[in-house]
Amino acid sequence: MKVRITNLAADLNDNRAIEEIAASRLRVDAKKIRSVKIIRKAVDARRYHGAGIKFNFIVDVDFAGKVKLGGGVTEIPAENICPRVEVPKNFALKNPIVTGFGPAGMFAALELARAGLEPIIFERGGDVDARTAAVAKFFRTGELDENSNVQFGEGGAGTFSDGKLTTRIDDSLIDYVLKTFVEAGAPEEIAYLQKPHIGTDKLRSVVKNIRAEILKLGGRIHFNAQVTDLEFDAGGNVTAAIVNGAERFAADAVFLGVGHSARDTYKMLARHGVALEAKAFAVGVRIEHAQEFINRAQYGEDFDNPKLPAADYFLTYKGKTRGAYSFCMCPGGQVVAAASEAGGVVTNGMSNFARDSGIANSAILVTVDKRDFGDSILGGVNFQRELEMLAFKAGGGNYKAPVQSVGDFLSGRADSENFAVASSYPLGFKTADLNKILPAEVAATLKDALVFWNGKIKNFAAADIPMTGVETRTSAPCRILRDKVTRQSVSHGGIYPIGEGAGYAGGIMSSAVDGIKSAQKFLMLEENKCE
Repeated sequence: MKVRITNLAADLNDNRAIEEIAASRLRVDAKKIRSVKIIRKAVDARRYHGAGIKFNFIVDVDFAGKVKLGGGVTEIPAENICPRVEVPKNFALKNPIVTGFGPAGMFAALELARAGLEPIIFERGGDVDARTAAVAKFFRTGELDENSNVQFGEGGAGTFSDGKLTTRIDDSLIDYVLKTFVEAGAPEEIAYLQKPHIGTDKLRSVVKNIRAEILKLGGRIHFNAQVTDLEFDAGGNVTAAIVNGAERFAADAVFLGVGHSARDTYKMLARHGVALEAKAFAVGVRIEHAQEFINRAQYGEDFDNPKLPAADYFLTYKGKTRGAYSFCMCPGGQVVAAASEAGGVVTNGMSNFARDSGIANSAILVTVDKRDFGDSILGGVNFQRELEMLAFKAGGGNYKAPVQSVGDFLSGRADSENFAVASSYPLGFKTADLNKILPAEVAATLKDALVFWNGKIKNFAAADIPMTGVETRTSAPCRILRDKVTRQSVSHGGIYPIGEGAGYAGGIMSSAVDGIKSAQKFLMLEENKCE
């Protein structure tokens, strides 16, 4: 008999094998359990009424015999993996072009290739090895490659992040994406952990393996190849993509998975009259704490238990006119230099799979919208750029970052250098007043949020905690409008805006799912229900 247990709990210090824990829950002999598959595993650190930290599991159990159903024990459901698709025999369009090889473009291309087409992919940055070398050189010397950096290149911006695979969307394709990652070499635990992540170190090999599958299936990938222009017929349908300003590739369909930092692409689309709109996003800084401090705050006396992962947090604050929140929290990671344009300082966070740097960092952000940058389609782009240039100047004009302690930020000073932890930003830092970089209302809201959060996590906003500016690339500053049914541009046929850069996703998983769905729509298939 095969059953699913949806409420299997185990104390932190329970050292029994999962088979024994499941047998105890089912009240059966553990020797009769053939196998246990973990479907979900989560840490419950709430410690209600003096109870200790627990692990909560959902497991599928194959048992030699019968068990009583009910109380969280049900017959095992059928495996919910999406079936593969095949191209209809009358499919006559040219092989599609995919612009950008981040999660959206990668999974769109993979879906097209698995269906039998031979997509042509153009990525403005280098392959992941060349890109890693370019990023390392920038971190070491301050020499920025504007096409191959933390934002651009194989794998997209997520390759130099924590590799988080959490998402707020509820979609049957999520399991399929996770399965694809595991098949490409990601740790098997990502399929069941409540908060899965790959880590930037492991993600680099995973994206190479997905690339290899696309190539094996007939796809073609061109690195250091930017789609700099598009051509359209009199009816507004795409006819060709221009690469690196020179080479022309005929196309009936172009998937735009360009990423949230493709400012030149937004400008090019606007010039052609492709329908876009400005959208809200968020800006702020990176805050850093000792990872042990966060572990103690979240786990209490069990802070150093080796069974527990490096702790994270998620904080929100609702102000009178706008909100603030923590974002892309990277346990055991570092702050990275994420610029993609000369003369600007941009921060982001990154962690390896082990999350063992000893430093926790997170963006702390305030929402911004048309009140801040006007009605212009590219107003948000210009707003981001202005903040990044101010941060560049405040840091000394050599890609060092402006850093300020929380105490100085709250008081308006900028001379303290006795930080609880040294800023991990790789190019070094210069103390500066972040109040002179962030817009006044953003700074004021952030100050109120810090005071509020200090009441949630004691000493979270202690005077000696460092903050590094600026974080501006939180999501796309504009949206490429698309039809809800066809998933094509509302103004130009054959253009499929996908992923975070198009304004329809926020992270690796939702971007991957978005790319798959647009590929399936292009294949003239019904929406994949996976029921």
